[in-house]
Amino acid sequence: MTERVTVAGVGMVPFATPSKSESYDVLAAGAVRAALADAGIGLAAVQQAYAGYVYGDSTSGQNALYQVGMTGIPVINVNNNCSTGSSALFLARQAVAGGQLDCVLAVGFEQMVPGALGVAFPDRVSPLFRHEEVEREVQGIDPVAPAAAQLFGGAGQAYADEYGIHPSLFAHISVKARRHAAGNPYAVFRAPTTLEQVLGSPPIFGPLTRLQCCPPTCGAAAAVVCSRDYARRHGLDASVVIRAQAMTTDTAASFEPDMRRVVGYDMTAAAAGQVYEAAGIGPEDIPVVELHDCFTTNELLSYEALGLTDEGTAEKFIADGDNTYGGRVVTNPSGGLLSKGHPLGATGLAQCAELVWQLRGAAGARQVEGASLALQHNIGLGGAAVVTLYEKVG
Repeated sequence: MTERVTVAGVGMVPFATPSKSESYDVLAAGAVRAALADAGIGLAAVQQAYAGYVYGDSTSGQNALYQVGMTGIPVINVNNNCSTGSSALFLARQAVAGGQLDCVLAVGFEQMVPGALGVAFPDRVSPLFRHEEVEREVQGIDPVAPAAAQLFGGAGQAYADEYGIHPSLFAHISVKARRHAAGNPYAVFRAPTTLEQVLGSPPIFGPLTRLQCCPPTCGAAAAVVCSRDYARRHGLDASVVIRAQAMTTDTAASFEPDMRRVVGYDMTAAAAGQVYEAAGIGPEDIPVVELHDCFTTNELLSYEALGLTDEGTAEKFIADGDNTYGGRVVTNPSGGLLSKGHPLGATGLAQCAELVWQLRGAAGARQVEGASLALQHNIGLGGAAVVTLYEKVG
């Protein structure tokens, strides 16, 4: 990274279930307008845009941006599974940090359908066939259970088996997620839930019950990134910068017979390590994190992959309340994917928005007091993990 770029504006629209959502282009336009207004600029100031989505036709990014204006700038569409939004942000940050551009927009959106994720192109080889081969070898494939739940549920079961924890431990994460989401007007599920309700919801796979799985969600979020010099010259808010960022993909180790590695543990650990090294800090310095809790099992695994707690200590970390307000690090103050929702293309940029608000002191009831650093973790199988460190500067 050659320059710390400024996140000058962020915006998102309230997330919704598919039955209550508007069209993807309406959602995206709303998020873009909000980010531009937050930055205090018009679309004419944006030199390039990266548009992230997973389920949609080609050039949906252009159509979404055209709802705001047609300025003729390059629009690049991005698809990296569940880390799509962060991948768009990664590219936008690179373009500015490398000195190619001064002001770039990243927008992510998704218009999902009800039910578990399905295969869009069954007539060709799946990009996840390697994951499925390991899954078949390690635990077999259930023809009925949702595919993603089998992967992440199996990873959670592997952790529980190794460390001798009770499967109910994962359910505590759902209770915490709902408690955090209660203060987030953008979240889908804001009503509290109890441990008994989580454990009593329909079983999905392994330790996972329905209330431990993120819901299909529609939504959009956006961010305006620019050089610090550009922000100063135009009087933009330059108080939050990206101090370090890393993206990793699978190595051969991802396909060893361990479901935790299959769902990206090593990718996350490698990206986090690169970020900590580049920033000259450690995980103990992080007060607030938005991490990829597509399932409760992955939140627990991510605690350790990100170094927030040592390997094998997540049970104590949760029991001591070190993952919430009053503890060591507040994880997913937004409610996370479990409660805020997970519109695949929008998730990474919604995480970005939450952490920028946290560092500005503008998170309202969710505010983590005194936070000057914030960490973001977003992962997509197939695979891509993006870890981003934000910093509040003078």
